[in-house]
Formats: sequence, structure tokens, C-alpha cells
Amino acid sequence: MKALVLEAYSEFSYREVPEPEIGPNDVRVRVRATGICGSDIHGMDGSSGRRIPPLIMGHESAGVISAVGDAVTDWQVNDRVTFDSTIYCGTCHYCQRGEMNLCDHRRVLGVAPGEYRQHGAFAEYIAVPQHILYRLPDALSFEEAAFVEPVSIAVHAVARTPISLNDTAVVVGSGMIGLLVVQVLRAAGCGKIIAVDVNAERLQLALELGADVALNPDQDDALAAIQETTDGRGADIAFEVVGITPTLQTAVNSVRKGGAITLVGNLKPEAVLPLQAVVTRELTLYGSCASQGEYPACLAMLARGDIDVSPLTSAVVPLSEGAQWFHRLYKGDENLLKVILTP
Repeated sequence: MKALVLEAYSEFSYREVPEPEIGPNDVRVRVRATGICGSDIHGMDGSSGRRIPPLIMGHESAGVISAVGDAVTDWQVNDRVTFDSTIYCGTCHYCQRGEMNLCDHRRVLGVAPGEYRQHGAFAEYIAVPQHILYRLPDALSFEEAAFVEPVSIAVHAVARTPISLNDTAVVVGSGMIGLLVVQVLRAAGCGKIIAVDVNAERLQLALELGADVALNPDQDDALAAIQETTDGRGADIAFEVVGITPTLQTAVNSVRKGGAITLVGNLKPEAVLPLQAVVTRELTLYGSCASQGEYPACLAMLARGDIDVSPLTSAVVPLSEGAQWFHRLYKGDENLLKVILTP
């Protein structure tokens, strides 16, 4: 089969590789669409340390089952499916609690951090265990279904956060996940959603997708504006969807006393936390990692149109052109959001 292989940092080849073998509980999926994730971009240059070459990356995917293992009973050839980005064991302490994203034996598709190498979906075929499969609604195209993984990250983050009807929420970062968080917050019943970003085009898109207020810290006093629009209290909740010190501090300082901040972004491994503000204002911090079984809800929301991913799709291109699109995304000067590769 053909695959897009990260041969060395920032170097790809589109070449023949062996088709993945399947065990008795696995299926082989013919990939129809796979999105390039921001984590793939950071993995490409080695900065994340989690994609050591050689590696087939890709974990935001959908396709059609082409073969099933001997012990597979609930799935058949030609079923339209997507799959979790995380291969979890199902038996450890955390899996038994339903916390599959915290599995002791967690492996992520398209990732090679050193302790394991799990090839992903930038290929014609991928093998996955049957317990991470999800059936696609008829209304969803493969390209739309490839968004379910990032949608699940937004849904999980919102689900982690204590939200009351009519709450005011701040979303710091209007990239892919931030724009999805805006839409999920609207569906969750927030009364006012404030988007904060330094990119004017993405702020405009946030407004189109459900934000009520858009603030650019390079042009506005964002914290003062948030205070003004909340009668001087601050927002009830905030989402940090970048992962660097300035955006973390904006999120912490934007909420009212007793408010909550959910941390989703992790661009940097460390950031400076305004500890005294957290302690003296009795704020609550929630970490949010990947997703935790939210795929069915996400697929239903996509099929109903509660979440619109069409404005987030920058290009749908052949897998053979993947290398050049990776480098265009890496440069970051075209304001691209999601690029989907099709084998």
C-alpha cells in the first residue's frame, strides 16, 4: 500500500509499505480521509518528542472496513467507520472506571514517543482493534467524520467543566480546537461566549460560529473588556486552548472569584501559573486530555449540524501531496485550519 512516511524530522516520502496485519480482534480499514492535526505539525519537526521517525502519522480518520479478524463479530466488510485516536486496554484500573484516555497502557495512533511505535492513518490502510471503532451516521461524509477526533477533544473539555445555563465563558485561542469549543459551549447553553485571539480572521470565524464577543489582546484591553461585559465580576468559566504562559494567565485572570478554568492546550510543557490569583480567588483548574468515550455524541452532533466543520476545512487533497501541505501548515502564513488528506 502507499503511505506518507515521516522518514526524518521534516522529511517525508510517499512510498510503498506493507499492508498492516490484523489479529483476531482487529479490523483493517481502507482509509478514505485523514486530517492533519496540529500535534502532527509539532511532531514533524521533532519539537514534541512524540513522533520519532520513521513513522506513519495520522489519527483523525474515517474509512471503510476491508477485512475483519477471526474473533470480530459486530463489524463487517464495507461498514463505514471511524475510530478513537487512543488504543486503550479496556482492563486496567482507569479503563474500568471509564477513563480510557488515562489508560495505563495507552497507545496513540500515529505516535512514536520512544516506548512504542504505533503507525497511523496517513496510508491507504490501517489496522485497529474492534473496541475502538464507531459506526458513521449515513448523513456524514468521510471528510466530515474525520473531524470527530478534534470535536471529541472540545466536547470532553466542556464536559469536564461545571457549566450552568446562561454562564459567560471565555475561550482563549481561536484555532481549530478553540473554534470547536465555541460551538460546543453554544450547544451546552452558555449565555455569552467571548473569544480571545491575536488573529483577526480567526476571531471573525469565532463570531460566525457562535461567539458573542471577539477580543484581540494586541489591540484591546481584553481583561478590561471581559470585566465590563460581566458587570465587573469576570466570566464564570474559561478555556485555555493554546498552552503558553500569556494565554494561561489571560484565562486565569478572566474569570470571577470561584470560577473555573479548563486547560486544553499544551503547546509548551511548562507555563507560569499566577498561583496567588488561583488560591485567593478560590479558582478551580481542570486538565482535559483527549476524549473519554464521547465519539457517539460527537458523531450525532455533527450529523445534526449542531457542530459545523465546513468553515474549518481549508483543503481536501490527495495523500500523495501531503508533504507539501505539511510544510505549508508549518510555515503558518496562510491562516490554514484543517487540511484533509485522501488516499
